[in-house]
Amino acid sequence: MARLQINEKKKLGRIEPEVYGHFSEHLGRCIYEGLYVGEDSDIENVNGMRTDVVEALRELQVPVLRWPGGCFADEYHWKDGIGDKKNRKKMINTHWGGVVEDNSFGTHEFMELCKQIGCKTYVNGNLGSGTVQEMSEWVEYMTFSGVSPMADLRRKNGHEEPWKVDYFGVGNENWGCGGNMTPEFYANEYRRYQTYVRNYDEAHPIKKIACGANIDEYYWTEGVMKTAFSHTPSRYHGFMDLISLHYYVHPEGWDIKGSATDFTEEGWYKTMVKALYMEELLNRHCAIIDQYDPEKKIGLSVDEWGTWFSVEPGTNPGFLYQQSTVRDALVAAVTLNIFNKHCDRVKLACIAQMVNVLQAVILTDGERMLKTPTYHVMHMYRHHQGAELCASDLTDVDTVGTDGWDVPQITESVSEKDGILTITLGNLSATEDKELTIGFSENEGKKVIEARIVTNSDYHAYNTFDEPSIVNEEEFTGFKWESGHLVVTLPKASVVKLRVR
Repeated sequence: MARLQINEKKKLGRIEPEVYGHFSEHLGRCIYEGLYVGEDSDIENVNGMRTDVVEALRELQVPVLRWPGGCFADEYHWKDGIGDKKNRKKMINTHWGGVVEDNSFGTHEFMELCKQIGCKTYVNGNLGSGTVQEMSEWVEYMTFSGVSPMADLRRKNGHEEPWKVDYFGVGNENWGCGGNMTPEFYANEYRRYQTYVRNYDEAHPIKKIACGANIDEYYWTEGVMKTAFSHTPSRYHGFMDLISLHYYVHPEGWDIKGSATDFTEEGWYKTMVKALYMEELLNRHCAIIDQYDPEKKIGLSVDEWGTWFSVEPGTNPGFLYQQSTVRDALVAAVTLNIFNKHCDRVKLACIAQMVNVLQAVILTDGERMLKTPTYHVMHMYRHHQGAELCASDLTDVDTVGTDGWDVPQITESVSEKDGILTITLGNLSATEDKELTIGFSENEGKKVIEARIVTNSDYHAYNTFDEPSIVNEEEFTGFKWESGHLVVTLPKASVVKLRVR
């Protein structure tokens, strides 16, 4: 029998709420139709933001939202997205679908969206095709309260008070779509550009994020860290607060990707293997960062993660619209458990993307909206936000898989907040239930106050606009107490949350 021993007295660090962040890019129907429909839309909205979507996101307790990209960020010129919408410049979105971008969703709209959701702001600046002056003026426009050309322009455009920018990314994927740079060249550009991302509000300094590596390109992390700090005194705070990492799960490889809904049992396990690869990526990238920052003042920002499959048949291939099945729910559980256990370094993460793109938590079709299985997992996991990671040891776990694609059957993480333990578990087996015995450092007097599950007897299952609750978050009853231990039966292909007081 598999066993999980929890030492609730031993705390290993704080799980930052921002680890449960989201990403919204000007890509496909993420912004337009998904989050923003415009003030004149027949779809219920507040200042152009879809009411149903905003309400669902508030239920998730979204901690931070990244915008405007992605690859789009390094072709985005912020002045095109301010002022009277009738006069805003139009452009072709060269990265995503070749459609016209009318810039009706810009800085003011993003800040309004974050206000409605109740989340922090993560703005990604244009280093690839933009200038230092352009980036500097954007920060001034958004955050300066005094008299200046950009602050006056913001007031002219209808917003008297400055906004708070919590995070600012200095470029995106500059090893690829953001300029095809070498790590050394980017690091020197980062040093220059970040100098002008000024903190006009010293009480709320902007946290600066450097462009990190793509997947396992460890040379990039090494080159950026070495170059960025080679001539810098030991004043890390405010120079580089975080460095990013991007990783997507492609079960059949980058070129093929595979269907989001039509996959074999082998495809299930390939996906689980590649989701678990996040553990190795974090270990190796963090080891490089440790060489330059042993005090762990620099956080890791995994600000693009999730599954990436072939687009749904009949949709624009540049819009990256895919369905979300029980398989995606397990990928989310695996990934979030890994992030929790690396809370000493992982301080921010953004699932890609929020609505209608890749591993979205919400899909829309005109006036209709649905919550995906991934949404329900993130809703269950919200209790980890701001909690203390507890020591936990998982033993006697079977290996499951097929044709060499083998994985441990169970994934887990445990945290404590306000005297309540949150235990999140995933059964990675596509076919077998699993019994798990959970012990605590103090076994007496504990009580399960909440138990929830996301699963379906068919691991291909997903929600549709006609049947939006095929995969839902439901009450879980598959547990019992025996001699002070909690014995849990995890159904196949399931994600379970137990809250214990």
